[in-house]
Amino acid sequence: MTKKLEIYKCSVCGNITMVVHASGGTLVCCGKPMELQMEKTNDTGKEKHVPVIEKSANGVLVKMGSVPHPMEEKHYIEWIEVTSGQNLSVVGLKPGEKPEAEFCTADTNAKVRAYCNLHGLWTNKP
Repeated sequence: MTKKLEIYKCSVCGNITMVVHASGGTLVCCGKPMELQMEKTNDTGKEKHVPVIEKSANGVLVKMGSVPHPMEEKHYIEWIEVTSGQNLSVVGLKPGEKPEAEFCTADTNAKVRAYCNLHGLWTNKP
């Protein structure tokens, strides 16, 4: 996918929406405009959020951070997505699971984004 898919979050209820084709207007939830989630690429805290891609037997393995990201009830990675060419793959995660996902693509140069429930949207490429 050549265009950037936008992620928005409701500041009231926490709903998250992905816009695959923007054409104007304002997304509204709970009576307020939703907030565009900006992609971050630089870790500054003790938790590591920038996705790391490794080649695997079935494609690529995406790990969250150079040190595993916490996967606790109050702090975890909600999902990881990989965009390679025109293909988008998403894996949802839950607390207690490993902060990683495997994708069936040989593209180790793919763009990866992941969403931390506390610290927002992270990517391996701006």
